[in-house]
Amino acid sequence: MRNTAAWAALAALAAMTSACASFSVTDDAIERNTAQALGLAKGTFTVTDRSNDGVKASYMVRADSGKQYSCYVTGGVSQLGRAVSDAICSELGKGGAIGKPATGGTCNALLKAAGKC
Repeated sequence: MRNTAAWAALAALAAMTSACASFSVTDDAIERNTAQALGLAKGTFTVTDRSNDGVKASYMVRADSGKQYSCYVTGGVSQLGRAVSDAICSELGKGGAIGKPATGGTCNALLKAAGKC
């Protein structure tokens, strides 16, 4: 009987700490991280078509300016709480991702070839 209780407690703990995006990634976290990645104010864009696949939450963004983006974040839960990655977004119809680190004003041959400077 003691082993059954221990296994049940272990199973409950595993279920509570699973890294499923539907549990670990809140709508508020998506909005906050997307606003930061796109350089937009919260409330100036709409998030639609969210789908969760394991630890990844993918979604579409339509800014008030009319621009549309395809974005995703990843998330998980640990003993320290929820953790959500930065949003990675690509403008529809254009290549590349928005929200990548700035080059700091330096431009090398690779950045030029990629059209990033």
